[in-house]
Amino acid sequence: MDRRELTDTQCKRLRPLLPPQKPPTRRPAKEHRTVIEGMLRVLRTGTSWRDLPERFGSWKTGSIRIYRWRWAGVWDQVLAELRQQADRYGKLHWTLHFVESTTIRAHQHAAGAKGTPESEALGRSRGGLATKIHAQAERQGKPVVIELTPGERHEQPVVERLTERGAVKRGKRGGSRLRPQRVAGDKAYSSAKVRRYLCRRGIGAVIPRKSNEQRNGRFDR
Repeated sequence: MDRRELTDTQCKRLRPLLPPQKPPTRRPAKEHRTVIEGMLRVLRTGTSWRDLPERFGSWKTGSIRIYRWRWAGVWDQVLAELRQQADRYGKLHWTLHFVESTTIRAHQHAAGAKGTPESEALGRSRGGLATKIHAQAERQGKPVVIELTPGERHEQPVVERLTERGAVKRGKRGGSRLRPQRVAGDKAYSSAKVRRYLCRRGIGAVIPRKSNEQRNGRFDR
């Protein structure tokens, strides 16, 4: 069964945001849609590139293109443009944003690439090599910012980076909307430093306090 990973509507929105498709030659480049669907299959199922079904094209094409686009910043540009489109059509809410993180166990052979562990977003945690994914999403679940750090990195220092990177440009002459009205997170984000930062930015903190913290103000559950 030829089950598509992307809908026609999704492809129509993505096409102008991707690098130009190379013109046909004796060995024409694989269409972006086919390659991206192969990428999604690998990410969703966890299968290896070499085991990718033939209908997605050469596994080498998919693996090379996903990393090449990452190094070129293509994925960041795509997320920024989709975020801007959502804001333009009133589908990006600024009343409340959520911050959360999750730790992903890395493969035992993941380390060893060129660069520092920080650039690889790999670190030692209780379970061994791991990467931590930090995300900020608006109240309906749309991702606004995604940040990768080594697995042992704490959540609190990343709050500022998430908030500052969530800029959405509004028109050629318009400013950028940097800040939601409130940020919600669990107790891992509760600290005086995080609360001072949010206060300076005029952002309300919807974060429960830890048992050893002074409970000033009411937490709106």
